[in-house]
Amino acid sequence: TPISPDDLAGLACEADIESRLIQEHGKNGPWQVRSGPFSEEDFAELPPTHWTMLVQDVDKHLSELQYLLDPFRFIPDWRRDDLMVSYASEHGSVGPHTDGYDVFLLQAMGTRRWQISNEAIKDADLIQGLDIQILQEFDADQSWDLQPGDMLYLPPHFAHHGVALSNCMTFSVGFRAPSKMDVL
Repeated sequence: TPISPDDLAGLACEADIESRLIQEHGKNGPWQVRSGPFSEEDFAELPPTHWTMLVQDVDKHLSELQYLLDPFRFIPDWRRDDLMVSYASEHGSVGPHTDGYDVFLLQAMGTRRWQISNEAIKDADLIQGLDIQILQEFDADQSWDLQPGDMLYLPPHFAHHGVALSNCMTFSVGFRAPSKMDVL
């Protein structure tokens, strides 16, 4: 991969870079979310499985990764949000959710199983009391195991749930999907 898990963790330790750690089974309950910057001790205290690290705007912090965006030039640049890179330990996930934008998921390392629904959800019922938006109910219509080099496209508002089958890294290229009203 063009960035190692250690390099990604290094970015998550920097104060000016947006990052999050999500633990499915945290000390204080399910789906614990912490925002960076992180320290080496934070990573040393993580359990062996069921956690995910997310780092936003990696393309803006590491110019050598700009080439990853070149295949997406068919979409206007003004729609591009960012290149988010996630590292997940085995069974790591951010839970079933929807995104309000187009996203291309490129598997960079390891294997991740993606379950997706066939219909868009506009008003999703979310689990209350969490610092992350996770669907109360999720029924998968399709399942895909992405290997390094595989890519999955998800339209806006389609429910999806990715779970790491091994330690893995996924590059998420997000594109804003403004409504006609937003454009006006």
